[in-house]
Amino acid sequence: MPVSSSSSSPATAHARTVRVWDLPTRLFHWGLAAAVVGLVVTAKTGAMDWHFRLGYAAMALLVFRLVWGFVGGRWSRFSSFFYAPGSMLAYLRGRPHPDHLVGHNPLGAVSVFALLAALLLQVATGLVSDDAITFTGPLAAMVPGSWSSAATSWHKGPGQWLLIALTALHVLAVLFYVGVKRVRMVRPMLSGDRALAPGHAAPSSRDDRRSRLLALALFAASAGLAAWVSTLQS
Repeated sequence: MPVSSSSSSPATAHARTVRVWDLPTRLFHWGLAAAVVGLVVTAKTGAMDWHFRLGYAAMALLVFRLVWGFVGGRWSRFSSFFYAPGSMLAYLRGRPHPDHLVGHNPLGAVSVFALLAALLLQVATGLVSDDAITFTGPLAAMVPGSWSSAATSWHKGPGQWLLIALTALHVLAVLFYVGVKRVRMVRPMLSGDRALAPGHAAPSSRDDRRSRLLALALFAASAGLAAWVSTLQS
């Protein structure tokens, strides 16, 4: 898998590829997908020990992604897909900006932000939940009982179903773009590279050894934070 972010090779005689998704972003994406599936399965089967472990893993991944959204590769930064309403309208009217065809398009950006928000809320409510029967979050004792009760109700009910719905919508959108619009959505998240339209140029995301070491250090710190929070479990 290539690591250089300063060069790109032609995919065909009329198109070239550009590094869009750096390796840390790709690992985050697939790691979080696996964690979400595991969280849903363990919640439905009552495997709460594993549910907690996967919850802390999801917490570490989300903390990492929040930081990486400011210091990561060009197309992984939130600034690259935080679109103004006018840009969204232009995309919906069939007049996309060239950058919409490289990283996240406006609809994809909304999906990403919604999923991140739902996951952060689900992790936060899980940390302070207490159903007084099978599980108690590590931070439950630090908030008023009414807050813990409300968090528990959200975490086990609407929050869970909202997350499932957003995930399903995200997958359906990918299938629509792949099957109907013939846009390669999955391959770039595996290889990191996207083929550009003829005549279109776009900057590459940095994805060299230095940036990957930075990502590793950030994830280690995020995992350390999640591990420390887990020790607060009463």
